[in-house]
Amino acid sequence: MDPVKYTFSNASTHCYFDAAFSQLKKIVDPASAIIVTDENVYSGHIKKFRNWNTIVLKPGEAFKVQATVDTVIEQMIALQADRKTTLIGVGGGVITDITGYAASIYMRGIPFGFVPTSVLSMVDASIGGKNGIDVGIYKNMVGVIRQPAFLLHDPSFLQTLPQHEWENGFAEIIKHACIKDAAMFRELEGNTLKTYQNKKQAMRTLIQRNAVIKIKVVQKDEFEKAGRKLLNFGHTLGHALENQYELSHGQAISIGMTYACHISAQLRGFRDTEKVVKLLEQYGLPTYASFNKKKAVDVLKMDKKRERKEMNYILLDKIGRAAIQLIPLQQLEKIISAL
Repeated sequence: MDPVKYTFSNASTHCYFDAAFSQLKKIVDPASAIIVTDENVYSGHIKKFRNWNTIVLKPGEAFKVQATVDTVIEQMIALQADRKTTLIGVGGGVITDITGYAASIYMRGIPFGFVPTSVLSMVDASIGGKNGIDVGIYKNMVGVIRQPAFLLHDPSFLQTLPQHEWENGFAEIIKHACIKDAAMFRELEGNTLKTYQNKKQAMRTLIQRNAVIKIKVVQKDEFEKAGRKLLNFGHTLGHALENQYELSHGQAISIGMTYACHISAQLRGFRDTEKVVKLLEQYGLPTYASFNKKKAVDVLKMDKKRERKEMNYILLDKIGRAAIQLIPLQQLEKIISAL
């Protein structure tokens, strides 16, 4: 079980792809570690957590808030966590976000690692060092960028994943294909969700391929000054809709990508909107939706990608090649109102 080591600006992450949860005790000593997970993961895999100090949280985006972090920290104090303690997030994107954030602020920073248990978390949320929480309807408004010490993928967690969580994860896989990998886009067109669910090795390969795409983007631009922004394809409008309409992340991003394709057609001559929409629908994801345009724009104006009166919007030139376009907010408001 040799990890692949990826180095970032001031930290390294050891990635154990296609591993087993039982190997975790070789990476960290259970006596000096605390696991953070949620009720769904805990009840579905209760045997795995035996002999580990475990903090179990309520599941869902609604709990990705400061009050939950306070609870985690209070329990860490009760468990006598010190600077040598490693905090381990075992769960989906909400758990990895909360764990990374709590570890980053507890005693001004202790080590942490992730065991992502959903497709979304394996290919996206657990990678790149973004750890944070929501404030009201504003997604990830508070947080830090700090890399985990390790990532461990155990595909057995996917066996208990509900169907909607598979769809959720494929939104980010399709996003990676749109911005960085035309060959992967073609592979996805030739398959279905069922194919990947039935062919375990094909799924493991796909997960690792996506994880490496994101890792390499982050290595080049850890603090999102340039190329990392491309990973926000579909996220600007998507995030504005996600908490407002209580959508899953994948659903919101899928709708965001649909409209980003239309904006790409208007501003950059992108010709494959129908192809992208067809692929999203092929994987059970929503595309067109009716929503309050004015409200969406109001939330979108508070997005972290805004630069004063302009927004960094990620658009497509063609499948596999994305671009960052600075759009004046007034113009963006007109475009979204007309969608």
